[in-house]
Formats: sequence, structure tokens, C-alpha cells
Amino acid sequence: MTLRISSSFDGGNIEVEACSSPDDIRLSIRRDNNSEFFQWFYFRLTGAKDTPCRLTITNAGEAAYVGGWPGYRACASYDRESWFRVDTAYDGANLEITLTPARESVYLAYFAPYSMERHADLIAKSTASPLCTGHVLGSTLDGQDLDMLEIGHGAEGRRKCWFIARQHPGETMAEWWMEGFLDRLLDPADPLARSLLEKAQFYVVPNMNPDGSRRGHLRTNAAGANLNREWHTPTMEKSPEVALVREYMRQTGVDFHLDVHGDEELPYNYIIGFEGIPSVTERQLDLLRRFTDGLARLNPDFQTEHGYPVAAPGSSDFRKCTDWVAENFGCLAMTLEMPFKDNADAPDPEFGWSPARCKHLGRGCLDALALVVDELR
Repeated sequence: MTLRISSSFDGGNIEVEACSSPDDIRLSIRRDNNSEFFQWFYFRLTGAKDTPCRLTITNAGEAAYVGGWPGYRACASYDRESWFRVDTAYDGANLEITLTPARESVYLAYFAPYSMERHADLIAKSTASPLCTGHVLGSTLDGQDLDMLEIGHGAEGRRKCWFIARQHPGETMAEWWMEGFLDRLLDPADPLARSLLEKAQFYVVPNMNPDGSRRGHLRTNAAGANLNREWHTPTMEKSPEVALVREYMRQTGVDFHLDVHGDEELPYNYIIGFEGIPSVTERQLDLLRRFTDGLARLNPDFQTEHGYPVAAPGSSDFRKCTDWVAENFGCLAMTLEMPFKDNADAPDPEFGWSPARCKHLGRGCLDALALVVDELR
């Protein structure tokens, strides 16, 4: 077979500079539309079975988060279901991936991709449950549906718990997390899920950024807007995804909120809080401590030692989702970050931080929610 690199598929991103020799394939990552952000890559290599390959991403040193490359290993898959890690090195300018494919076709990606087709499957599977109602909040700039799932026995008298993911489309681990979270929440045989649904109504947006996801962006939507900097003044012309979700939040109210992300640089799972907002209360801070300490106690893949520094008083940024929600609703609001690399506290040499582990963490966050749900008002 002829040696070939392709990325003309859902979520694909790469540009080919040279592909005539398997030991000197040279590539570059395409920038997000109308943006300087780039780091997400996803492509297919064919025609190199049993042949040692060296693929060099030549613009890695100009990427959005160059601190994400040291210690990083690329993801590879033959079937797009099982993703394993391959040898990767960074010299300060180039990212070099080396492998010997065992099959004629192999996919390589920054993290295990989560396609819009799989997203459609997730929505269809979830709405098959009698507990779940699907809503389309509106359209994105590319004309895609913005899906929201409402889960529970009815909102009256119950806490309003919001979960959103993938504001940054290249952070695909966030939607893998959603799979585990929704699987457990909608499992009629799970006693903890049944207990939570007696106390809370859930509003879930599994993918906040369908356009960026399909286009193969790292961080922005079709217009080049970073959605997690749009919460203070979103517009339908630039950031309809945030405008639509924010409006629905105002209709339902919010007692709990979790925004799920991925972190390029830190090899840990951790929570970012809202300590810098002007109206912060001891009640909110106590709930934050109980949730994070409880999750660390219940799930060894989560920890509280490593993460961003705690925000100083008055340093809030209401362009960011967590700060805006915590301030406007007086609730417990958090950002969950997961690694693109591996979890340094519990490394897995073959798979690194993986879709399966994302899903387990999604399930585990329901255990932590159960520790605070009775105090959310």
C-alpha cells in the first residue's frame, strides 16, 4: 500500500509536510479557526504495516501549551475503540512519535477522540431511559444541535444539579467522563443513583462545543471563541452555546454545578473552585471542601494536593463558567480537570489516562455528590 496520512473525518486535524518515507514523516497541526490556539491532532496513517515509522510534528514548539509536551505520549488505535500509548519525545521544538504499526491502518491522536457520531449515540442511549428527556437548546453557528439531557422525576422540590463538559472541544476526556456519569445515573439498579434522583433533578450538557469538536479544534468554537471566557457577556453571534445554556440555567436555577475539562500540562485529576468571587460564603467553601475531600477519599484517581493555586479574594473572572455560576446562583460550582498525559499518582504504562478511567471517575463523582446533596440549599 502507498504510505498516506489523512484527517478528513470528524474531529480530524493534521497537515502533511512530507510523507514519502516512513522514517521521516513531517506534519503540522492546524490552528483553530480565527484563533491562535492549536494542540489537538487526530489522523490516520496507512501503508506502513510492520514498518518502523517516525512522525515529526514540526510546529509543536508553537502550540498553545508547550508545557504539555514533556512527559506526554501520543494515543494510537487500530479500531478506534482501544487506545494505547506510543513512544513520544519532545526536543523543545518538535514532537516525535515513533511506532511500528501491526496493521495497515493506525489512528493517532492527542487523546482518545470522542466523535460527534458517538455523541449522537450517547444522547440516543440516554434518552431511551424513562428517567431522561432530551432537549435541543438551539443551534450552533455551524447549524448543529446543542443537546441537553434532563434527568429525574421532576424538578419541583428537588435540588437543581448542572453538569456540562467539553467547552474546549479537544478535551475529549470530558465526554468520556460523561459516558460513565450517565451510565451510572441512569442505571435503575444502582442504589446511589436512585437515592440521588429522589433528591435532585439533573441538567446535563455532554458537549458544549459541537462545532469545535467536529472541526478538530483544541479550544474554540466555529467563530474562534473560547467558550470558557464567554460567560459574562455571551452573544448568539459569537458564543450561542454559552448564551443558550446560561438562559436555561436562569430558568431552572442552579444548586450545584460541575464543568468538566482536561489539562494539557498537569498529570493529575483535580478541582478548581471559586474562592475569588466577591460573594463567596463559608457555606460554599465548606461544601467545596467536603466534595473534594470526599472524592479524594473515595476515588484514588483523584487528589487535592496538586492543581492551580487557590484564587485570591477578589480575583474572580466572570468570563469563566465556574466563577460566573458560583457568583450568580450562590451555589457550589467547580471545574474538574483531567490529564492528557497519565495520572502521576497511579500511572498505567500501556494506556495512560484513558477513556475507561475517565468513565470510572464520572461514576465516582456521583459518590461525592451524595456527600453534599442534602446541604445544597
